Amino acid sequence: MGANTSQVSDLSENESLRTLIGTESISENDPFWNQLISFTFTSPTNSGDSKLLEEAVIPLAKTFIENNPRTGNFGALVRVFLGRTKELKISTECQDQLFIWQAHNALFMIRCLLKVFIREMSEDELQLQFSYQERAPGSCESGAEDLLEEVICNLVHLIVEVPLLDITYSILFEAVTSLLVLLSYQLLRKEILREGLVYKHLMHGRCLALTSRLVKTLLYNFIRQEKCPPPVTHIFEPQSEGGGLLYGLASGVASGLWTVFTLGGAGSKPNPDQEQHPLPLSNQSLLLLLVLANLTDGPDCPNPYRQAITSFKNTQDTSSIPSPHPHTFQINFNSLYTALCDQQRSDQATLLLYTLLHQNTNVRTYMLSRTDMENLVMPILEILYHVEDRNSHHVYMALIILLILTEDDTFNRSIHEVILKNITWYTERSLTEISLGSLLILVVIRTIQFNMTRTRDKYLHTNCLAALANMSAQFRCLHQYAAQRIISLFALLSKKHNKVLEQATQSLRGPLGSDNSAALPDYAQDLNVIEEVIRMMLEIINSCLSNSLHHNPNLVYALLYKRELFEQFRSHPSFQDIMQNLDTVIGFFSARLEQAGTDLSVERVQEVIKKGAVALPKDRLKKFPELKFKYVEEDQPEDFFIPYVWSLVFNSGVGLHWSPQGIELFSMDSG
Repeated sequence: MGANTSQVSDLSENESLRTLIGTESISENDPFWNQLISFTFTSPTNSGDSKLLEEAVIPLAKTFIENNPRTGNFGALVRVFLGRTKELKISTECQDQLFIWQAHNALFMIRCLLKVFIREMSEDELQLQFSYQERAPGSCESGAEDLLEEVICNLVHLIVEVPLLDITYSILFEAVTSLLVLLSYQLLRKEILREGLVYKHLMHGRCLALTSRLVKTLLYNFIRQEKCPPPVTHIFEPQSEGGGLLYGLASGVASGLWTVFTLGGAGSKPNPDQEQHPLPLSNQSLLLLLVLANLTDGPDCPNPYRQAITSFKNTQDTSSIPSPHPHTFQINFNSLYTALCDQQRSDQATLLLYTLLHQNTNVRTYMLSRTDMENLVMPILEILYHVEDRNSHHVYMALIILLILTEDDTFNRSIHEVILKNITWYTERSLTEISLGSLLILVVIRTIQFNMTRTRDKYLHTNCLAALANMSAQFRCLHQYAAQRIISLFALLSKKHNKVLEQATQSLRGPLGSDNSAALPDYAQDLNVIEEVIRMMLEIINSCLSNSLHHNPNLVYALLYKRELFEQFRSHPSFQDIMQNLDTVIGFFSARLEQAGTDLSVERVQEVIKKGAVALPKDRLKKFPELKFKYVEEDQPEDFFIPYVWSLVFNSGVGLHWSPQGIELFSMDSG
């Protein structure tokens, strides 16, 4: 990075740039523009290079902001870019790389400048930067055309019209990144933005007709997972060995602007950091898709991008029923499913999976019908298993995905039929063979235990228990270890309950004259929460025993082994009703074991349990309502999702750097 640092700092001395940001107007037809945008480099793809570039651009952009009202050079640069893009589709078909190359370079410059403009000014002031034209001092006319709208529509057109090839990869990446930058006003505002010029142009007018095509293209960019092609030095030969980054075909046109700027470019050593994002277009497209999906609805205009995401269908869906939703389209669900299974280690892929499962019934129905659900569930379980290393939002999304899946009874049955071998990432115990259902139970219980000792987040508890409750009636052939962990969790809760109860009692017996009344509500609240969780655990155990006792001898064994745990809850008013069934089961099997004699081997005990499970009359167990929980979003989901999405852009956007000091939307230690 040492060489790059000195080179980037030289940008302020560059003649071409000084002319662009200076006090003289440059006509759109001036050869200067050809010279300015003829350079070669690879856009920075890591935060270190992006930060260096941003710091070098800020002083230049600030000078430009001062001079542009008089020169109109920014508008001229934008019109040069728009002129180059008119020929892009034809250029791609003809493999004519000159236009693509120059259009990319112009857009990269515009994006770098816009990033600073957005930090420094409001949207209305930004629009003025587009509309200033060359004029005599003292005159104040501005152009009639809305160049900001032109740029936004042009970028959307470019993304949906230009095919993804090696020669177009960079400009498509730039187009997606530029839209993210234009939407980044939200990052710099504390309140959720519900309107604005950029929103208006994307949600109305000419862009509206391209909604479904834009969403489909961004999804396919994510699905294809195309790697960034190598620098194209084989297409344009450098003018000299080892140094000049000038393309031969530019005939010396590039007079040195970007010879000082070699971030990650041909001729510079590859930066090991660059491997951080081997799929820049895929990553950036997914981030833009999530930002668009979470734009707030207008007063009389629902977010069209969300409509497209919630209604698209499978290409195999041949039904002739027209969709009632606008902006619907078809996409290959098999490819989408494969990409989602492969990418769950990233927050943004998990958030996309959540969005589709929660909001698109076509996708949910398709996924639940898959016979290889383990490919999707296993990465989600791995996220939860490594809860210490994940941010809380990623854990929430993974957990809610499980909760949504467990709302389906077919899913709850089928996961016990999938047998897994040698789970390498599960390190507490060697699991040579276990069902997906038992593994899911183990991981969810581990998440609850982690939460009890570390974060103590009631929301996390509730969702974990809801997923277990949804599954409980369909527990089948529980692994011995899973059955043990269910009872161990109950033991932990029981211990915690007794401790809180003891603390509350001691507070009440405090020394005379001491005022402990302030502490009591905390104990009462803790006790209330722990009793709710204990009640839920008893209901989960009861649900399994009532619905599938004969399928789960290991749970009965674990229950009998730790039967003394349950004695203290028999007479407790909150648990009496549910304890009746557990008492019946414990009493019935205890009697059977006594009849079988003393000093029984484990195998003999299990044999007695298996025979007893068939003999226990069903009508002896009291019926309780079926345990079913459904995930429902909060009243104003945007308060959670918009800061979350933008935190992902802030942390994972390729080649984008924002100074933490300017971020208002979320606190820098959140997540």
